[in-house]
Amino acid sequence: MSHTLVILLGPTGVGKTDVSLRIAEYFNSPIVSSDSRQLYKDLPIGTAAPTPEQLKRVKHYMVGTLELADYYSASNFEIDAISLLKTLHQTIPVVIMTGGSMMYIDAVCKGIDDMPTITPEIRTAIYQQFEQKGLEPILEELKQKDPIHYEKVDRMNYKRVIHAVEICRMTGKPYSSFCTNIRKVRPFNIIKIGLLREREELRARINQRVDQMISDGLLEEARRVYPLKHFNSLNTVGYKELFQYLDGNWTLGFAIEKIKRNSYVYARKQMTWFKRDTEITWFYPDNEAGIIEHIQKNL
Repeated sequence: MSHTLVILLGPTGVGKTDVSLRIAEYFNSPIVSSDSRQLYKDLPIGTAAPTPEQLKRVKHYMVGTLELADYYSASNFEIDAISLLKTLHQTIPVVIMTGGSMMYIDAVCKGIDDMPTITPEIRTAIYQQFEQKGLEPILEELKQKDPIHYEKVDRMNYKRVIHAVEICRMTGKPYSSFCTNIRKVRPFNIIKIGLLREREELRARINQRVDQMISDGLLEEARRVYPLKHFNSLNTVGYKELFQYLDGNWTLGFAIEKIKRNSYVYARKQMTWFKRDTEITWFYPDNEAGIIEHIQKNL
């Protein structure tokens, strides 16, 4: 049996956690998280991190390893995950990876271009500019410094716009000059399994999940980390909306409805991204027998 990485992916709320646990138990495999927010400590409810009981069932990696103030990117994840897989594959033939962070999954499967490290001074300055003047001046700077990337970038995704301009400022070169799009060769077999549900079923599950998070104490969790809300780790669905409530801008009921809506919008964005990947084989979550059979065929 060759060294294999099974990636179980899909939109938020589809049911990846339960399926990954049972698949991992079947193959006697550990689970590596590819969730960009589960990496952080102190956010167990809002990130739907594995519970203590689930952690006892299956060994998990890359969960709760970062402080909220830590900077982390898909490039960091690529380095850490590939190093971890090299160690795990010495004794474990099949490793399960699960999560919905699209860039992190691509970083492991294909690799991403090496980008210069941004100094804290440049990062702080551009985010202060963003907070004070919005995205338009930064977009205009990108247009001037890198018109090629300006035409390609999702201009509604402020993180990508900001990162491109950070690179331009840091190096004096266009961000696009660092983009080679050369796929890296990995020393292991990759099997991609996608989980999907009907649209209305997924929406209902997301709404139910948000209600459960609120019941489990998400508001208290958000209140506890509220003083750190300026960190990028907390710039995510669930916390952003509750911070608006804690700021006095929204009612709690409105914030909760916004969490539901934004979670579903993100789920649709995930599916749009994943549907472009022809290497993914799709299953409904209740077809575990089919998933196991597909994995065994491709080992």
